[in-house]
Amino acid sequence: MRSAYAVLAPVAVGLGGLALWEATVRLGRVASYVLPAPSAIAEQFWASRSVVWQASLASGANALAGLVAAAVLGVLCALLVGRVRLLSEVSVPLAALINALPIIALAPVLNNMFDATSSVPRRLVVGLVAFFPIFLNTLRGLGEVQPIHRELLTSYAAGSWTFARLVRLPGALPFVFTGLRQASSLAVIAAVVAEYFGGLQDGLGARITSAAALTAYPRAWAFVVGACLLGLVFYLATLLLERISMPWRVAAAR
Repeated sequence: MRSAYAVLAPVAVGLGGLALWEATVRLGRVASYVLPAPSAIAEQFWASRSVVWQASLASGANALAGLVAAAVLGVLCALLVGRVRLLSEVSVPLAALINALPIIALAPVLNNMFDATSSVPRRLVVGLVAFFPIFLNTLRGLGEVQPIHRELLTSYAAGSWTFARLVRLPGALPFVFTGLRQASSLAVIAAVVAEYFGGLQDGLGARITSAAALTAYPRAWAFVVGACLLGLVFYLATLLLERISMPWRVAAAR
C-alpha cells in the first residue's frame, strides 16, 4: 500500500500540474511563443518522435561517455588523494573551482580547440561537470572507515591498496552512488547545453535552438521533453546499477 502511494502521489501531482498548465494557456489565451499548451507539445512530440529519438541517442552518447570518464577519474583521484591529507585539503577547493566553470563560457572555447564535427568538446564538458560530485562524495566516503576494520587489516599486515580495495572502497560505495546519481542528471544537462554552441547539429540542444530560431516553439518544447526523459533514464539506470552493486542494502531496506 505504501509503495503504491509512493508511485501514485507524484503521478497525481504531475497530471494535476499539466491540467493546470493546459487550463492556464487556453483560458488565459497565452501565446504559443510565450508558453505552448501541453497538448500542443505532446502533438509535436509524437509527430517528431523519430527525430527526438535520434537526437536523444546523440546527446545520450555524449552524456554517457563523459559520465563514465568522470566516474572512473573521480574514483581513482579520490583513492589517490585520500591517501595524503595535504592533497585532500588542497584538492577539494580545486575541484570546486573546476565545478564553478560555466558551461556557457567553456563550451565555445572547447569547440574552437577541436574539429567542428567532433563530439570531444561536448564530452569534455560533461566530464568536467560530472567529475566534481563523484570525486567529492567518493572522497568523503573513503574517510568513513570503522576503527575495528582498520585494526583488523593492520593486524594482517595489509598494504594501503589492499586496505582500500577490501575496506575503504566497498564502504564508500553508498557515497559513490550518491555522487553518480547527482552526476547522471548533470551529465544530460551539460550535454544538451554544450550542443547550443556549434559542432554537430544532431543532438537535443541543437534541435531546441533550431526550432526556437524558426519560432516553432511547441517543437522546441518537444525536444525539451526528450531531454527530460533522457535525464530520467540516466537517473533510473544509476539507481538500478546501485541496486545490483549493493544487494545487501536492498535486503536491509526490506
